Amino acid sequence: MNMISQFLQTSRIKSPWVLHFDCGSCNGCDIETLAVLTPVYDVERFGIINVGNPKHADVFLVTGTVNHRNKRVLKNLYDQMPAPRAVIAIGACGLSGGVFRDAPNVVGGVDKVIPVDVYVPGCPAKPEAIIDGVVKALALFAAKS
Repeated sequence: MNMISQFLQTSRIKSPWVLHFDCGSCNGCDIETLAVLTPVYDVERFGIINVGNPKHADVFLVTGTVNHRNKRVLKNLYDQMPAPRAVIAIGACGLSGGVFRDAPNVVGGVDKVIPVDVYVPGCPAKPEAIIDGVVKALALFAAKS
C-alpha cells in the first residue's frame, strides 16, 4: 500500500463521515441516531461527522423499513458513496422490516437491496448501540488495510 492510500485509510478510521438515511419508519431510530450528535454523546469529539452528501461519506447509516418506493433511492445513495464504504442497518425495521414486514409494500430489511456490514438491533436502537455499530464498521476498515 502506497503512502497516499495509507493516509486515506487512516483518515477513514480516525474521522469517519456518516450519511444517515431513513427509509420510512416511526422515527424512533432516527431520533436515537441523531441523539448521538447531541452533547450527551457528542461523537463529533471522536471525529464522527454527519454529512448530507453521499460522495463524502464513508459509513452509511440506514433506518426504517425498505419499501418499493424508496428502494431505488437507497440503492442510488449507496452507489454514489466511494469505496471502501460500510453500511449499518439500524433498528428492527432496518434489519428485517420490523412490525411492517408482512405489509404488501414492504421489501424487508436493508440487506434485501444493498449489502450490510453491521446490524444494530433494537426498537428503537439505543444510541450506545449505534455508536458501537459505527466502531465495528471502523474495525472493518482497519481489517482491510
